[in-house]
Amino acid sequence: MAERAKVAVLISGRGSNMAALLYASRLPDCPFEIALVASNDPDAPGLALAEAEGVPIFALNHKGVPRAQFEAILDREIRAAGANYVALAGYMRLLSPEFVARWQGRILNIHPSLLPKYRGLDPHDQTLAAGDTVAGCTVHIVTDDLDDGPILGRIEVAVLPSDTRETLSARTLIAEHQLYARCLADFVSREASPEWILDQIRQRALALPEAEEKSSHGSPGFRVKGGKFFAYFSYDHHHDGVTGLIVKTSGVEEQAMLIDAEPDLYYRPAYLGPSGWIGIRVDQGEIDWEHIGRWLRKSWSEVAPRKLQALAEFLG
Repeated sequence: MAERAKVAVLISGRGSNMAALLYASRLPDCPFEIALVASNDPDAPGLALAEAEGVPIFALNHKGVPRAQFEAILDREIRAAGANYVALAGYMRLLSPEFVARWQGRILNIHPSLLPKYRGLDPHDQTLAAGDTVAGCTVHIVTDDLDDGPILGRIEVAVLPSDTRETLSARTLIAEHQLYARCLADFVSREASPEWILDQIRQRALALPEAEEKSSHGSPGFRVKGGKFFAYFSYDHHHDGVTGLIVKTSGVEEQAMLIDAEPDLYYRPAYLGPSGWIGIRVDQGEIDWEHIGRWLRKSWSEVAPRKLQALAEFLG
């Protein structure tokens, strides 16, 4: 099994969703492990459970601590634990845009409503007041906006005529425990999916001026419209077990220098290698997408007409 993704879970109370994630992580085929449970309340009951289960914990009361300072400490502890994802599980303190930006695309949250309905506090009260017959819960990626961001999964929960806030909340919580672990597992596994990796490369390549996608020798390729290719996506193309992005360098000297400096990242691709192209592995775990974007831009510049390059520079 591939190395499991490390997740930091943030809680403020009993941590029942944290517990659901923790015990799901004990299954032999689970793609994540809990690297840290952290709280803004040192008395949060969930901390005792995590500690009893051998999970590292961290707690710091946020009261009286400036938000920027508190979040800097929290960020430091999360990174020290080796976590590369953050899961909010009843964390009752809003995260600043700066913190969200530092973990962009890697923070998940679960909310007890069928988003976008009933964001914020008291969703069960809002559901009952509206006379809804269906409630539920949602897992989503965290953005700057409260309870917003791309939805990863939802479960519907029937509203019974006799329901109160307490009974509806208790039943929805059962659904939350089922949903969160499944969504988190799927989310952390996506970077091992060739389809997802290709889609990320595609978005960045096609954002370049006059870029288009065209298959070449059985692989997805990207070129300047009607002109030369500047990138190829390779997935076990030569039965080598490698998933990589192939881009142009300035020549074989740069290619050799890159491979010598970082042999685990760069490789000499078959066929295109003698011409100075370089392979960048994207099957080694967490991918530096800014790095990939820079290489796509650099490779595009190697083949784009000068007038197009000048226009791109002018437009920024």
